[in-house]
Amino acid sequence: MDFGGGEDIRFERRGAAGVITLTRPKALNALSLPMVQAMARALEAWEEDSGVAAVLILGEGRAFCAGGDIARVYEARRKGESAVQFFADEYRLNTRIESYPKPYIALIDGIVMGGGVGVSCHGSHRVMTEKALLAMPEVGIGFFPDVGGSHLLPGLPGHYGYYLALTGARIKYGDALGAGIATHAAPSGAIDNIIAEIAAKGDPDTALKAFSAAPRRETDEVTLAKIAEHFSRPDLPAIVASLDAAARNDQFVEGTLATMRSRSPTSLAVTFRQLSSGAGLSMQDCMRMEFRILNRMLEGHDFYEGIRAVLIEKDGKPAWRPGTIDAVRPEDIAHYFETLGDAELTF
Repeated sequence: MDFGGGEDIRFERRGAAGVITLTRPKALNALSLPMVQAMARALEAWEEDSGVAAVLILGEGRAFCAGGDIARVYEARRKGESAVQFFADEYRLNTRIESYPKPYIALIDGIVMGGGVGVSCHGSHRVMTEKALLAMPEVGIGFFPDVGGSHLLPGLPGHYGYYLALTGARIKYGDALGAGIATHAAPSGAIDNIIAEIAAKGDPDTALKAFSAAPRRETDEVTLAKIAEHFSRPDLPAIVASLDAAARNDQFVEGTLATMRSRSPTSLAVTFRQLSSGAGLSMQDCMRMEFRILNRMLEGHDFYEGIRAVLIEKDGKPAWRPGTIDAVRPEDIAHYFETLGDAELTF
């Protein structure tokens, strides 16, 4: 089956299942605009196809999908081109997945970050193996946890979503399952059998029940309690103050605070407001909000500086503007959330 996307993505009908495989392993299956558009076409076709009972998505190699191809965003700016179209189509795809009327099963058997979260964790079934490694690391590149982060993260128990978003922490399948990001855990070696069972019977719940694992959380209860305590504060300065007050006597808290202070101060402030606002919004409204933020990020400094420091020159020394959390002005953050008028995201 060919819905476009070239050699970077493959579409198959296997019995009752439509199967999407991301086939760009050297780039950790990073999403490109043609891949996003091809996935949208496949989902539309399979929604109307009565022979397709479920959709599955997986990735080749050691990654499920490590995000969007943001190096192309940097290159687009250098050429004076706009990257808005990629994000608009990506956000529409994320929204479609969240409301897809058929089971949508993400088989996450490796790295899943950023855009990879967007094409997996809004589905009805999110299966992670012992090889899974999940993160929303955007604040480390001067960006924000988009692709529906404002819909996915605020409701996680114990303010765990705020911790993930504001630190970019990486977690494994036990924590993902315990937090509710994953709906199932399974051994990596069972992936082929899961696909075969769903293809044969069109029943993901029965197939996943047969192969499910029950890993313990990697993060202990004491640490989870610390996360809940500090990240439940009413605003970003209060979170930082809470961590700072406890940092001298606690290695975990000290490390968490140091991590946050290395991130883009603007991104941290935008992300806190994004999650706080998203908690009461529908998926579509979250994506409209994120599209507003995205447009302002593309007009600013920190996103490109983060890409430069991490992916282009790789010096690991981004020069954020402003450079400290205390220097971030509320009126500047409010601008990221203002309407785009006629340029608002539509569905």
